[in-house]
Parts: sequence; C-alpha cells; structure tokens
Amino acid sequence: MKKIIILTGLILLTLVQCKHEVDFSPRKVNYDRDVCHVCKMGMADPKYDVQAINENGEVRWYDDIGCLAEDMRDQDFNSWKGKKYKIWIGDADTGKWIDAEKAWYRFGDRTPMGYGYGALKNKSEQAEYTFEQVIKLIDEGKTKRADFIKKKKMSVSGKDAENGGMKCAPGKCGGNN
Repeated sequence: MKKIIILTGLILLTLVQCKHEVDFSPRKVNYDRDVCHVCKMGMADPKYDVQAINENGEVRWYDDIGCLAEDMRDQDFNSWKGKKYKIWIGDADTGKWIDAEKAWYRFGDRTPMGYGYGALKNKSEQAEYTFEQVIKLIDEGKTKRADFIKKKKMSVSGKDAENGGMKCAPGKCGGNN
C-alpha cells in the first residue's frame, strides 16, 4: 500500500512539474465570430487586426491598434497578460501577421476605428514610429479619431446616437467620459 501511495505521489508530482508549452504563434481570425475586446466590433480587416496571446494561450482580438492601446491602459489587461505574452498585428500592406512590438508604424491610414496607425514589417520614410511610440501617441490623443467619430456620427456622450450614430462605452473608443 505504501508503494502505491508513493508511486501515485511521484506521478502527481511529475504531472504538476510538467508545464504546458504555450503556442504564441498567430491565430487565424474567425471572421464570423471573433470581435474586438474593446469596441465589440467584428474583426474585419486583416491589414489592421491585432491579437494578444497570454501565457495561458488565451487570445484577445482588437480591430485596430488603438483598441489595443485603450485596453493596455486598463489594469485588467495587465493582470490578463501575465508575465509572458505576444502581440501580433496585420501588416498594413500585405495583411500578414507581424510582431507588433518589432513592427514600424505609419500615421494617416484609414483604420477600422479611426486611430490612423498602420504597421509595417520594415522601417521606411512613412513608417518611422516604434510600437512604444504609437501607444504613447494614442494615449496622448494623437490620432485621427475626431474625424472618424464625426464621419461615423459616433458619440461618447450619446447625443449623435439618437440620430442614427453609434455610442461608445465610457472610457472606450477614445472617449474620456
């Protein structure tokens, strides 16, 4: 009986010590199901889609890097991501997944939520911003959101929503209310 208990204990100890290796490779977007974690819009454009994968293999989708920046401000994101995570973004020219933190960014693109930043694999005259710079610029409000919101008749207050526009949640979609 002691041998069975010891053997069972050793097996359980071995299983506990074996760590599941997380696959941080980019996932395929399921366009009829996956939605942005922040704005809840459906994923629609591989040239601007973003995905974050945490140490548990869980994925959060974003339809624009601006939505990722909004989520990164939230303590929930910092808890969710854990110690190891990977962020992928669609290349604005090819739509292929590239490492978001190694990508170079240009400003002026017409992006799904109007933040205006497109990622490219290589640095160029147009793409001269790093990931960290883009997140900071978005946090500072240096985006194309005002024009986007006006054009789409969106509102953080809800006034335009009464006239057929969309209402963003407080503190989301670039809203400060």
